[in-house]
Amino acid sequence: MVTSAAFLVLMLVGVPIGLCLCIASMVYIFASGNTLLFQSLPVQLFGGVDNYGLIAIPLFVLIGEVMNGGGITKRIIDMTMAFIGAMRGGLAYVNLFANMFVASILGSATAQVAIMAQMMVPEMEKKGYDKTFSAGLTAYAGMLGPIIPPSIMFVVYSVLAQVPVGDMLAAGMLPGILLTIIFCIVIALMGFVYNYPRGERMTLGQRLRVIADALPTLLIPLIIVGSIMAGIANPTEAAAVGVIAAVLVGRYWIGELSFAQLPKMLLRAGIYSAVVLFLVAAAAVFSWVLVYGMVPQKVAAWVQTIASDPITFMLLVNVILLVIGTVIDGAPGLIMTVPILLPIATEVYGIDPVHFGVVAVVNLVLGFLSPPVGLCFFVASAVTGAKPGKMFIVTLPFFFAACVLLVLLSIFPILSTFFLNQS
Repeated sequence: MVTSAAFLVLMLVGVPIGLCLCIASMVYIFASGNTLLFQSLPVQLFGGVDNYGLIAIPLFVLIGEVMNGGGITKRIIDMTMAFIGAMRGGLAYVNLFANMFVASILGSATAQVAIMAQMMVPEMEKKGYDKTFSAGLTAYAGMLGPIIPPSIMFVVYSVLAQVPVGDMLAAGMLPGILLTIIFCIVIALMGFVYNYPRGERMTLGQRLRVIADALPTLLIPLIIVGSIMAGIANPTEAAAVGVIAAVLVGRYWIGELSFAQLPKMLLRAGIYSAVVLFLVAAAAVFSWVLVYGMVPQKVAAWVQTIASDPITFMLLVNVILLVIGTVIDGAPGLIMTVPILLPIATEVYGIDPVHFGVVAVVNLVLGFLSPPVGLCFFVASAVTGAKPGKMFIVTLPFFFAACVLLVLLSIFPILSTFFLNQS
């Protein structure tokens, strides 16, 4: 109780989550009276990041920096426009599918929303779309970032759960595709109701020129995802090659990337990666304290009084994680909940850890788009000026659609493990 109270107080006064985890762990050691545990604390802190798979995180972040600075994102949007821009609500579909392509490179929801909102929302406004809807749609499309591989959240989960990073990345493919399809259905229905405008139709020559200009950019996701799925490279190696591919495409094909930009890109990638890795290190200490205090066993005993079967347990987890995700970012949310809930899922209910990981990540990502925090809405608001509260109301159909996917993922594990079983 003392540890929980310390954590909540620290979080409410605005202390960063990583420090909250470390301080709460030290409070528990003091409260337990076993101060010898302090000798193991630095070892646990270092051990949390002593994992080869975590090298993929700064590399994935760097790919996003290079892609944005090298004009790759714009080419992806133009190519998507050439294929589907002339449909009713064409720019809304372009926004969604461009996000899907960018997600296969970037892997971060907030970074993706910041990039795409700058490019798509002004263009949608020019064509007659409401700014609030445009910004809200971009925020929901940003959900694809942490789901479609590569995904920083899946890398963090794989370390916490001790499952192969490649398995988690493969598991995110089908849920990401299904989420895109469900969002397309929502756009089609809303387009019919609100009579969204059609985009400009390109001539065949224009389409071919745009596609030819953008084709080399597709090498980046092809290299990253293809090499992982084919077993040629592990996620870290694929990310390293992806960085090189992004630099070469941005510099020598598109010509917008200057080598003088790289130091600033490396610095930004390093700062963001350091934040994530410190969270992972703090999680190792927090998990160690939880196990020492037998917290998972106590929570398991309570959960079994409510959930009698795996499906009921997963639906209960959906509610718990969705509530947590509304006030805590994705990676910290994983760090707080996985050490407690995963042992219950695997040992008591026999749930595949990969399946549990996919449901947990999708839940917490949806929390990015739920009040009172709604981080992706605030990012979109900062870029576009649209109000976060109005964004949530206007885009409620997307929220309910994502909840439907969550229920399906909880009931049917094959939706999470399909590509894993094929590899």
